[in-house]
Amino acid sequence: MNINKLHKNQRLIKALTGMNSQEFNDLVPTFERELYQYYANQPNRQRQPGGGRRGHLPTGAHKLFFILFYIKTYPTFDVMSFVSGKGRGRSCEAAHLYLELLEKALGKKIVLPKRQIKSVEEFLAKFPEVKDILVDGTERRMERPQKTKRNKRHYSGKKKGHTRKNIVVTDEHKRILIVSPTKPGRRHDKNCADRILLLEHSPPEVGIWGDSGFQGIQHKHPNTVVAKRGRKDRPLTTAEKRDNHVISSFRAVAENAIGGMKRYRSMRDTLRNKIGIFDDRLAVVTAGIWNYHLASTGYVK
Repeated sequence: MNINKLHKNQRLIKALTGMNSQEFNDLVPTFERELYQYYANQPNRQRQPGGGRRGHLPTGAHKLFFILFYIKTYPTFDVMSFVSGKGRGRSCEAAHLYLELLEKALGKKIVLPKRQIKSVEEFLAKFPEVKDILVDGTERRMERPQKTKRNKRHYSGKKKGHTRKNIVVTDEHKRILIVSPTKPGRRHDKNCADRILLLEHSPPEVGIWGDSGFQGIQHKHPNTVVAKRGRKDRPLTTAEKRDNHVISSFRAVAENAIGGMKRYRSMRDTLRNKIGIFDDRLAVVTAGIWNYHLASTGYVK
């Protein structure tokens, strides 16, 4: 695996990792510190951290490329075994470990989204400059569960398939502020937003923009704009359609942010990993990488 050769082709490194050379190189030292801390804190060590044979991924840059390549292209572990030289099982173990360390490294860069805001005061402390937030749900398909109970829990009538869902909250600059815990696709978008108490813990002066799936949030927050939904017995008027068009044009920012997460095929392809913390961590890490990209390009200060 020739990392130096990869940096000479910007198109290739973006295709394989989702980052350009500068973003990748800036992240390597932070990722390496997390690697060092992990190995230094292992019990019953027989060598100093960094001692022993180098293995198939000798440096922190190789390990960072390994996990970015995995979440960007989302291959099977047989493919990862061929690419990295590790066995199939060791590739799986490495993916779990490096994804956790990547999450910590992005946390040190202060780009990870929050999972939940617990009070209005915390919202103002974390996002003092935010005047409007845009709320949207995102789903990704998963393999059909075999057990009947789990099958029903994950079936999404909206997507006509089995999915996993997150609520994503962004600001007007496409920065992802909050990613809710991953839930089964059967849950409604508003129900997921209610679970994290988003409306109750948003300051009244902050505007909340939602699509028609968030009907009813106007009763919990005084400053909301929600697209109206027509019915068979009451179709939308011309004025309401015009208002919905204006709302959707403003909410395109949220769609762009979610598209930034879905640059990574692990968030777009059918989920093959077993349900658990790995699935939830993918959503957080891809949102963190998107925020890191915005900060690196200077789009968000």
